[in-house]
Amino acid sequence: MLTQVIEVVIMVAAFIPALVLHEVAHGYAAYKLGDPTAKNAGRLSLNPLKHIDPFGTVILPACLIAMSVLGGGGGMLFGYAKPVPYNPRYFKNIRKGELIVGLVGPATNLMLSLVGAAIAWGGIYLYQMPAIPAAVGFYIWYFGTYFCTINLCLAFFNLIPIPPLDGSSIIAAFLSDKALRTYYKVQQYSMFFFLLIILVLPYFLHVDIFGIYLDVTAGAISRFLLPI
Repeated sequence: MLTQVIEVVIMVAAFIPALVLHEVAHGYAAYKLGDPTAKNAGRLSLNPLKHIDPFGTVILPACLIAMSVLGGGGGMLFGYAKPVPYNPRYFKNIRKGELIVGLVGPATNLMLSLVGAAIAWGGIYLYQMPAIPAAVGFYIWYFGTYFCTINLCLAFFNLIPIPPLDGSSIIAAFLSDKALRTYYKVQQYSMFFFLLIILVLPYFLHVDIFGIYLDVTAGAISRFLLPI
């Protein structure tokens, strides 16, 4: 039981910074491009409470944690934070600005995954040192491994070019002015349709296409980076 509690604490400790830094990166990029919206809303803060989404940051992860504990552990924690607001009208070049703001979030997660990998290797090193309790090295390895993996999953999941994910900014960069205006109107309803796609499509296709996608991207890179 104690081991499961420690594992859950480690999962949350890795999960929250991955979400918060992802969103802060969006807001900071927009701010550097001339948009004060996120700063004025207090969303450049590293305080996790500023970024909590009731469902994506609390309910969904809590359900996944419960499923992981009941299943004996080993599950992947997933969710999302409250999106950072920004106004592309402040950008000198709207399309370029959209692209930069959209991609800086996944780029941040990719960099954080390297930090996680370094921590995991450090844990292996400490585990092999007789003067240090093996549990210390193990849990440092566990945190680093989880931090690396969750950041890779967040990065590649968000790169899917479907609104409201960050990858859709790639599409927006190539839209005409009229199409871009329509894109902004549709975007406010995109979360509903996106959840419909990821929940319903695999059921009818009998294939977990998103799981396969994450395995060949995030999974492959994590297997390369981590001391598994």
